[in-house]
Amino acid sequence: MKSILKSSVLSVSLLCGTVLTTTLANAQSVPLVPPTNSQGGDEVVEENVSGPILQEIVISGLQRIEEETILTYLSLREGKPYTANTINQSLKKLYATGLFADVSISQIGQNALEIKVVENPIINRVAYEGNLRVKDEILESETQLRPRIVYTRTRVQNDVKRILDVYRRRGRYAAKVVPKIIQLDQNRVDLAFEIEEGPDSGVHKISFVGNDYFDDDALASELLTRQTRWYSFLSDADTYDPDKLTFDRELLRRYYLKSGFADFRVVSAVAELSEDRTGFFITFTVEEGDRYSFGDYEISSSLKGVDVESLYEFVDIDVGDWYNANILEDNVDAITEELNRQGFAFVDVYPEINRNTEDDIININFKIAEAPKVYVDRIEIRGNVRTKDEVIRREFRLVEGDAFNTSKLRRSRQRITDLGYFKNVEVNNVPGQSPNHTVIQVDVEEQSTGELSLGGGFSTTAGLLAEVAVEERNLLGRGQHLRVATQLGQDESKVDISFTEPYFLDREGLAAGVDLFLVEEDNQDTSSSDNSEKGFRLRTGYDLTQYWRQNLNLRVANEEVTNVASDASIYVKADEGERTVVSIGHTTAYDRLNSRISPTDGYIFSFSNDFAGLAGDVDYFSSTVKASNYVSFMEEDFVLELSASASNIVGLNDQDVRLNDRFYAGGSNFRGFDNAGVGPRDTATDDALGGKNRWLATAELDFPIGVPREFGLTASVFTDFGSVWSTEESGTNVADDTSIRSSVGVGFNWESPLGPMRFDFAQAIQKEDYDDTEIFRFSFGTRF
Repeated sequence: MKSILKSSVLSVSLLCGTVLTTTLANAQSVPLVPPTNSQGGDEVVEENVSGPILQEIVISGLQRIEEETILTYLSLREGKPYTANTINQSLKKLYATGLFADVSISQIGQNALEIKVVENPIINRVAYEGNLRVKDEILESETQLRPRIVYTRTRVQNDVKRILDVYRRRGRYAAKVVPKIIQLDQNRVDLAFEIEEGPDSGVHKISFVGNDYFDDDALASELLTRQTRWYSFLSDADTYDPDKLTFDRELLRRYYLKSGFADFRVVSAVAELSEDRTGFFITFTVEEGDRYSFGDYEISSSLKGVDVESLYEFVDIDVGDWYNANILEDNVDAITEELNRQGFAFVDVYPEINRNTEDDIININFKIAEAPKVYVDRIEIRGNVRTKDEVIRREFRLVEGDAFNTSKLRRSRQRITDLGYFKNVEVNNVPGQSPNHTVIQVDVEEQSTGELSLGGGFSTTAGLLAEVAVEERNLLGRGQHLRVATQLGQDESKVDISFTEPYFLDREGLAAGVDLFLVEEDNQDTSSSDNSEKGFRLRTGYDLTQYWRQNLNLRVANEEVTNVASDASIYVKADEGERTVVSIGHTTAYDRLNSRISPTDGYIFSFSNDFAGLAGDVDYFSSTVKASNYVSFMEEDFVLELSASASNIVGLNDQDVRLNDRFYAGGSNFRGFDNAGVGPRDTATDDALGGKNRWLATAELDFPIGVPREFGLTASVFTDFGSVWSTEESGTNVADDTSIRSSVGVGFNWESPLGPMRFDFAQAIQKEDYDDTEIFRFSFGTRF
């Protein structure tokens, strides 16, 4: 018969997660490890326990919690046997509730136990102190402790970590958080998080290891993360962000893959925090591998009925050019689209890459195989609170019921991303209701699409100017574009209201819009008069093919020539007054540029016509042809632009062409000459008369000047040449000839922290005596 001495006491005290004491004196040797069930689950009460019978349980220290709540957590029951094991289990269960700061169980008599508890306090108020850059609302949304919640040390430590994470996402890794409590009556506390935000943890240095072909500056310019500079306060590009670093790895991979390095990989990207926690040192270790050129290519098909020969015209690869993964993907898309058009719904076009390591050539075999017959069950769009579903759906290359195609799915995601309405776009396909059906899930995270821009600038042409513009690129969530802008300048002021519907009549590629304008120009320096125009323009545009686009417009304007100087040319005085102009026009363009903003490769050709005469007071027909070609070399550091244009205008119905409708050259379109400095002129008054014919050409080479790219400094050398001739007027004081004018010069571009600046120094080489020239031209502008 087992005996337990009366002096036996078991006491376990737990405080804020730390086991302070555990004693078992004068007791039978019983293990304190709690039993578990056979599946390794939670602790269970022992069955058929042999031991003394528990006669009484006394609970003390309760303030808010009911005794019944305590009893539900115990492995002890009055009238049941108990052992050290069941007592140990009860202690652990009570502490695991998080309700108590201290728990102890002791024997108080023959077969009687006392459970003493110290309840955790209740939080009365949570305060944040020292947070100047992060609002209380943001911290409250991240933390979990709230008023009337039980205070525990573990919960406080978790919230401290969450607050630090908020600051780290904002680039402040030196932030410190100290939690403090203020004891109140009735076992309540006020909790205060004292925050020391610390400085921004910028990027002190970005280094590369293993790069032989591209230097550090070239690679750093491709990254989203920027090294901290004196002007970095104007943006957050130099703020360290782990997600941004992951994306930078992908940007490096894309850059090398489009430059011929098919075997490139990023070995590691390590960010080391400085000892003072104020900045990071980032090191990318890369393996460039060999640089390959495009070799031969072929198309093969295991799919019956495919006319392989007809597909070669859709392959756009120049043998000998550097290998480019983007070009390869574009060719896969083009072949897939053509096969779909021919009726092959289930196709998989896979480019097999065959490396010739001896000659550094990559031969491509576009393999065509039958893809699994899977149909799109439905498209689910989630996360769009403001943007309507139809705005997203119309960018899809797939619709419900279509044959599933990974190439089209990839293009759909890119089109949705290109809208610019969303911070993040995820497009995935998951199994549908049957094995041959799939569901496309689209998850988007919206971002702000409205902009208020304030601008200022100066140029030698327009003088000082200021601009205020309000723009919304996703009006009412319908994908429409609205812009209201006003510009005030020394020589020109205007108000412009523009609205564009990108899917007019719900047709893809068909855009329509309307512009309202009011313009006031001071032309006293060039033609001794002021001009004003107010009116509207209706426009539409649509794609003819992948590269051809057609734009149409109808313009109705009231134009007026005022404030004609008393000593102005008689030809300027003849145009004084008010006239109504109604014109229709078109522009047809073939665009093969690699970028519409900063092209470095490709060409664009366009021709346009404008016809006035259906109504109004002015009748004319004008034509313009333009062409530009861009060639880059030395890893796109040097970009050569060759451009040319030719224009002609003729009066209709026996009308002369007004001075306002003629062509002028000089200033920004012909450097080395003043505004309207080239072309017919009244030599007696020095007023520009303009010409009915004009041609212009430019050759310009842009290149770096040896400073780090993040400074945004580049230079260029250029030559402009052309001519303007054929005026309606004649007389001894009218100068008009077809001679060629030309100029040469050098320019400097600076993408400054305050906006882009352009400095041009040009010298007229060929000119007429009556032409107006200038040597220096400067322009500056910014928006913020």
